Amino acid sequence: MTPETLEDDEPGLNVRPRRKGIYALPNAITLGALFSAFYAIVMAIAGRFELACVAIFAAAILDSLDGRVARMTNTQSAFGEQMDSLSDMVAFGAAPALIVYMWALKDMGKPGWIPAFVYIAGAALRLARFNVNIGVVDKRFFQGLPSPAAAALVIGLIWSVVDGADSQRVQPGSWVGWAAYGITLFAGLSMVTNAPFYSFKVFDRRRSVPFIVLVAIMLAIGVAALDPARVLFGVFCIYGLSGYAIYAWRKAKGRPASVISTSTDEPDERGLHH
Repeated sequence: MTPETLEDDEPGLNVRPRRKGIYALPNAITLGALFSAFYAIVMAIAGRFELACVAIFAAAILDSLDGRVARMTNTQSAFGEQMDSLSDMVAFGAAPALIVYMWALKDMGKPGWIPAFVYIAGAALRLARFNVNIGVVDKRFFQGLPSPAAAALVIGLIWSVVDGADSQRVQPGSWVGWAAYGITLFAGLSMVTNAPFYSFKVFDRRRSVPFIVLVAIMLAIGVAALDPARVLFGVFCIYGLSGYAIYAWRKAKGRPASVISTSTDEPDERGLHH
């Protein structure tokens, strides 16, 4: 009698497939980020753009935590990955596009649709490309501006303008409206470029650092606390330009500018990787 016969004749020996679990802690954090995005949209509809901006930055903080918590607690799952991607599309795609449209682009009429749609489409394309390229991209870099940084760029502009201002809305035809137009277009297009943006993922956590580094971090936190809106906006402006600086530097040195570390043999996917 073969093992196959035993398995067929004795149901007790059949091994039931392991059910795919849904882990509470990392997915609860992801849901928190999703709620922050929903709250931001509601506040923007109510005209309270400062609260909407704070909510998007809160979503970015939560988004940076869910994956790390999942890895630390060994609770990664395919469900969690899909949930995180959908949450990112709402928090860093749809919500910023709607907020900036209601804040500065609405009074421009149909031309105001262009940057908002380019942004939300860029976020969707960026997330889709990230999901299919996750196994072949150099972990030191992102391919294109990451969607949380793009959202921080757009939302940072809004927050820096409305923070402490008497009016929460942009006057039609003002330079602020056109600045929002240009920055939203820049953020949307930057998400689908091949420019390499440093990911801050690869570093040795066990390596000691000089004491002066801790002093510098302390001073940076102090400066940021003085004017969080403008400091964060300035930081993300620098980061938003850094990818193009790295791209130009690599080209000038004759080095490959692509962040794809492994080639693919699938001809239908070449456009995603180069």
